[in-house]
Amino acid sequence: MKIRAAVLEATGVEPPYAQTRPLVVREVDLAPPGRGEVLVKIGAAGICHSDLSVIDGNRPRPVPMVLGHEAAGTVMEVGAGVTDLAPGDHVVFVFVPSCGHCLPCSEGRPALCEPAAVHNGAGALTSGERRLAFNGHALHHHLGVSAFADYAVASRLSLIKIGPETPFEIAALFGCAVLTGVGSVINTHSVKAGSTVAVVGLGGVGLSAVLGAIAAGAERVIAIDRLDDKLAFARSLGATDTFNAGDESVIADVRDATRGGVDVAIEMAGSVKALELAYAITRRGGTTVTGGLPNPKAMLTLPALSLVAEERTIKGSYIGTSVPMRDIPRLLALYDRGRLPVDRLLTHRLPLDDVNIALDRLRVGEAIRQIIIFD
Repeated sequence: MKIRAAVLEATGVEPPYAQTRPLVVREVDLAPPGRGEVLVKIGAAGICHSDLSVIDGNRPRPVPMVLGHEAAGTVMEVGAGVTDLAPGDHVVFVFVPSCGHCLPCSEGRPALCEPAAVHNGAGALTSGERRLAFNGHALHHHLGVSAFADYAVASRLSLIKIGPETPFEIAALFGCAVLTGVGSVINTHSVKAGSTVAVVGLGGVGLSAVLGAIAAGAERVIAIDRLDDKLAFARSLGATDTFNAGDESVIADVRDATRGGVDVAIEMAGSVKALELAYAITRRGGTTVTGGLPNPKAMLTLPALSLVAEERTIKGSYIGTSVPMRDIPRLLALYDRGRLPVDRLLTHRLPLDDVNIALDRLRVGEAIRQIIIFD
């Protein structure tokens, strides 16, 4: 079938993207779903910094590629072997499919699924196939999703069934921003009521972590970013304290305000400097969680003695250490009860044709979460 999709043909394109247009919206071919695959009509797709990182080359991926990894939509057709989904079902995409059989999956850590890492890196579905093509040449899938298109074929392993009551523009957020941000709070660290939590980097994922810390009952939720507008927004969500990361005294100020540092500091900026800041404001015996994705060549240097003498912990958090089949329904239930108002993170709704404009907004920090709406 013919579909409209935003295709990235080359990485490293210089901004402003509204002029250089790294994503070209064009008509491409989408093959029917194979065994274990599902055809989904995309209802809404979020624009994430991870998409931007592919475009600027910080997250190397094979091109040409149809981008987009955070989405929700309606099942249109199922391939052979798919028996638990049917046309009309609503689904959320997860950008790391879980095979259920490798060692990480068997340990209950599907975010680290080994076959998924191989296929995602190659730009293929879990079958190893590519269902997208242009002029007879294969196009790569972005993390098994490729949601910047009006239809997608994905592995059944990349889909979580949800109820029909949640609007697609909200449901889409639970596949990446909410799962990653809130998951870093409740899964990676298991933040307890009465804790002090700092979040460094206030994009859609970081602000989801702020909401997660509030929902978990943290006594103080400290938001840190370089943009004052985002600090104000974090306060409106319920952050108790805010600090500008650009201030020379920010580390001392946070440590003074928290009597030596926070119980847990969560870095979501994708920057080594941000991670160093998060580590520096973590108290003795505390935990620093990093869920940002810096350039693969970036290196972190820390005072090694502090790990022992202060019993410090650093933990990585990929997709919020989540089990999507378990966590997405739980998080949606919190949203339904008003405990997780992630709808407030939506700052822009746009058509697919405006995707390059949206990338510029994201690049300069003028948006939290932007959602592409499909008819």
